[in-house]
Amino acid sequence: MKVCRLSIANFRGVKAATILLPKHAVLIGDNNTGKTTLLEALDLVLGPDRLNRRPPIDEHDFFQGKYLATPVDADGGAAGNEGADGEAPGAIGADAPRIEIEVAIADLTEEQKAKFGDYIEFWDAATDTFYQEAYPAGVDAAHITEALRVAFHGWYDPEEDDFEGKTYFSRSLTESDTPVLFSKKDKQVCGFLYLRSLRTGSRALSLERGSLLDIILRLKEVRPQMWEDTITSIADYSVASDPKLGISGVLESINTALKKYVPSEWGIEPHLKVSNLTREHLRKVITAFIATGEGSHAAPFYRQGTGTINMLVLAMLSQIAEDKQNVIFAMEEPETAIPPYAQKGIVHEIRKLASQTIFTSHSPYVLEEFLLDETVVLGRDEKGVLAQRAIALPDSVKPKRYRQEFRTRFCEGLLARRILVAEGATEATAFPVVCRRLSELKPDSYSSLEALGICTIDAGSQNSIPGMANLYRELGKRVFAICDKQDDANKELIEDQVELLLMHDEKGFEDLVVKNTTQDALKRFTKLVDWPPHLTAKYPDVEASASDALGDYFGWTKANWGVADFLAQCSEDEIPAWLREACIAVNDTCAPAPAPATADSGEAPVPLEAGADAINR
Repeated sequence: MKVCRLSIANFRGVKAATILLPKHAVLIGDNNTGKTTLLEALDLVLGPDRLNRRPPIDEHDFFQGKYLATPVDADGGAAGNEGADGEAPGAIGADAPRIEIEVAIADLTEEQKAKFGDYIEFWDAATDTFYQEAYPAGVDAAHITEALRVAFHGWYDPEEDDFEGKTYFSRSLTESDTPVLFSKKDKQVCGFLYLRSLRTGSRALSLERGSLLDIILRLKEVRPQMWEDTITSIADYSVASDPKLGISGVLESINTALKKYVPSEWGIEPHLKVSNLTREHLRKVITAFIATGEGSHAAPFYRQGTGTINMLVLAMLSQIAEDKQNVIFAMEEPETAIPPYAQKGIVHEIRKLASQTIFTSHSPYVLEEFLLDETVVLGRDEKGVLAQRAIALPDSVKPKRYRQEFRTRFCEGLLARRILVAEGATEATAFPVVCRRLSELKPDSYSSLEALGICTIDAGSQNSIPGMANLYRELGKRVFAICDKQDDANKELIEDQVELLLMHDEKGFEDLVVKNTTQDALKRFTKLVDWPPHLTAKYPDVEASASDALGDYFGWTKANWGVADFLAQCSEDEIPAWLREACIAVNDTCAPAPAPATADSGEAPVPLEAGADAINR
């Protein structure tokens, strides 16, 4: 069993989305792209306890907070909303925005096929669509399997002045006069578990409804008959009844005063108990204690270290999966407070236990556990349309290299929105340093690459820049490049793939720096360098030969932060003018200032391209 397609309309920050999911998937993208929204959408449709919340949705669950009907008449009246339990929202005012989420579930188990037989359809894995051909024998193909469509609809009911949400069999919405609800028991057969790191850890070993312990007890059909005995035992215990404590005396004086004003049958003898003495309250306050350290002292489960909690949660998940044998796990950021080796262990174990896993993550140790076709790169445009893109490696990057260099070269770019592709390691280390240094010296004029949300990627060579830039451009990223002087042919290839090309006129970045800084800066830095023996022998007086000595030193420390260390201690005037202009061009491209009003001044605003052209020249 697996979710093969998820469609969303008007839910949170997503106006529209249709996402195809593999058997095991990791959702990646910049913050606020919509990763959590997808998991929340799945939970609304498949989570057995999600709709117990009243109301199940609120104002902020609607796209841009719009949930009222659009005015439809000359007087500005809004469309009406009528409805009753079980009705689809289409019957309660077509002009009113509504949340619509549909999930397609394929590879059904025999139990699911028997239970949902009236609503079974057929999913074609070759085309990622439902089979619609008027040829019944076609469903026998190996790539076609039984499937089920389930939909959540949420809307605002003005008569109740509240929000409603229900889950239906999708076929019943179009093929029946009365839509059929997809009930809590139906959802339990699907076995969807959504694990939010903060909430899951804090209540995993409590008896709250929907906690991991509660799920395990229900799967094992254990119904602890403990409530009456527990309530009776607690009821017999009076807190602070010893007169020496003073509390009982205060309560007695309150009781005496109470008798003066009301008859005894209204209420007498106030005293303290340890609980509300109800099942529901006990579910919330009963939790497991675990011994900590080397002693026997025990503390509540949720007071353990975050890493310990997460590993204990994993142990409980393994029990759920072993008992149910058919579980879809959706898990947010399994790397939270977990060392790298344990992150990989969590992903590996859950993949083995579950029929499908869906993760979100920012950890390279998690991401590298997934193949290219299991990595779902998400991007959302300014209209709220969320889309997925596949990772297509350029010819210069073979799958083996991608995996070998994933942590150091590719991971950060996949998680960012803006990418600066650098020709080599020197540019990749030095340019971010110089931008940061300038932003510290003059924050009103410059910004660091980190503040602009730019990730720097080392292409490895000038010939690799076009392919590397294309890789990220095809994923919907904004891509820039920085490089030495290129021939016309390679320059054109790079410009076809990037939004902004920063190209200087020197043959090497080291030459750009040495030739365009000041002698004072060079001489000062010679005193800070731990000179290697071969350069000490070549330049007995390094200060007198500062330009030549540092030219060799920067070449020797290429890809080892030599130029970056020099630029990090320069003043603004000591930083080459080309680098200062490049920093300004990047800043203007990423965060352009509002165009000045020109009607009165008579001056036309300078286009952003002018800055880029100046840098290229």
